[in-house]
Amino acid sequence: MKNTKDIPLTIKETQEGLLKKKFSAMELVDAYLGKIDEEKDLNAYITICDDEAYKKAGEVDKLIANNSLDFSENFPLLGATIGHKDLFLTKGIRTTAASKVLNGYVPAYSATAVARMEKAGGIILGKTNCDAWAHGASGENSDFGPTKNPWNKKFVPGGSSSGSAVSVAAGLSLIATGTDTGGSIRQPANFCGVVGLKPTYGAVSRYGIIAMASSLDSVGNFGKSVADVETVFNVTKGEDGRDSTVKNAEFIKPKGKIKIGIPKEYFVEGVDKEVAESVIKVSKVFEKAGIELREISLPHTKYAISVYYIVQPAEVSSNLGRYDGIRYGNPRADFGAEAKRRIMLGTYVLSAGYYDAFYLKAQKVRSKLIGDFEAAFETVDAILAPVSPTPAFKLGEKASDPLKMYLADIFTAPANLAGIPGLSIPSGFNEGGLPLGFQLLGPRFSEPVLFELGKLYEKETDYKAILPNL
Repeated sequence: MKNTKDIPLTIKETQEGLLKKKFSAMELVDAYLGKIDEEKDLNAYITICDDEAYKKAGEVDKLIANNSLDFSENFPLLGATIGHKDLFLTKGIRTTAASKVLNGYVPAYSATAVARMEKAGGIILGKTNCDAWAHGASGENSDFGPTKNPWNKKFVPGGSSSGSAVSVAAGLSLIATGTDTGGSIRQPANFCGVVGLKPTYGAVSRYGIIAMASSLDSVGNFGKSVADVETVFNVTKGEDGRDSTVKNAEFIKPKGKIKIGIPKEYFVEGVDKEVAESVIKVSKVFEKAGIELREISLPHTKYAISVYYIVQPAEVSSNLGRYDGIRYGNPRADFGAEAKRRIMLGTYVLSAGYYDAFYLKAQKVRSKLIGDFEAAFETVDAILAPVSPTPAFKLGEKASDPLKMYLADIFTAPANLAGIPGLSIPSGFNEGGLPLGFQLLGPRFSEPVLFELGKLYEKETDYKAILPNL
């Protein structure tokens, strides 16, 4: 491989290149690690796994030399380089959750998703940066420094899975993992111009993932194409016997003429004009392709962010209680400002005299939000909406105003509260050269419908033309 510009953009291209001996897996790893070194200032990685990457690449090259493989059946990720969000436990490799509390922690086992991707032939390159404990919507809350947007380094890449989105967008890995608790995959995918999947809650095991908010966390991934995130999803989904919320569900498959709903509550005052116009333009692409569009209403949307920022901090305060600095990790004094803020908020809403007034009431409104989606999906197969009210914003622009930062999740948090899947897809760029995109939402376990719609959009808009290539 002569230079980093020769790095393939998709899993299919990577595997075709390996089979045709255009390059070896060792050369591929060389190219990726070289590019990671070139782009150090993006701060996409916390830990680089050179030894592990070369060892796995050697195994891949040996398999190809022996012609003892079937990509589609046994090794669907063969040769695919991976950046794992630093919430994913990786056996023998430092895992920090981007917090000084866990600086130096080395797990004794790997997360289910990590183990399954490795078994499928994936090559781990390193652990990607993120907002500490996944608390953030900008990538600025990491104790290892902020991640920067590869399209303009003065702007945020989104969060909390900032490093994973940047890694894929900048060509520092082919695919990457992430977690989505209130939009932490879809929003950075949107800000960085890549595809991001938040699966149905309970579709992918959370075993071995450092928990943020247990009833909201979803384990997903990033790629340059819908087909790539679908491949990773198919590798990681399903029961593992370790996460009781996961089941081998009967997935909803596309049938008949698909109907897409456009929620009027997602096009209100405060939504950037370029964002709204971009989503409407996307709707026209679907309409031209024969998809029926309908205006729908999700009337309780306006309460979603308030509900989210009661339920989520309550679960955060409970989950972070285990980090006492006694069994492992550093003292609690090493928690950052955002972690402390969420611990205090969560403890408050769960305390005596306030539980009924705040937490219980929030859970009741959460049921109303779920009801909104269930009613909508009786008339449509999927929902088309903006991901964020604005494109990427400047580094530091909202750092001193937590409320403004929290509002960045206003269009993504409802899907987490309802447990439904969401797929973020790039659609172009604004006048400032920053990525724009949209999200598709569907009923629980309707990922195949979202994938089909996503691939249809790529086909209708010329996949190669919209594929980001920095």
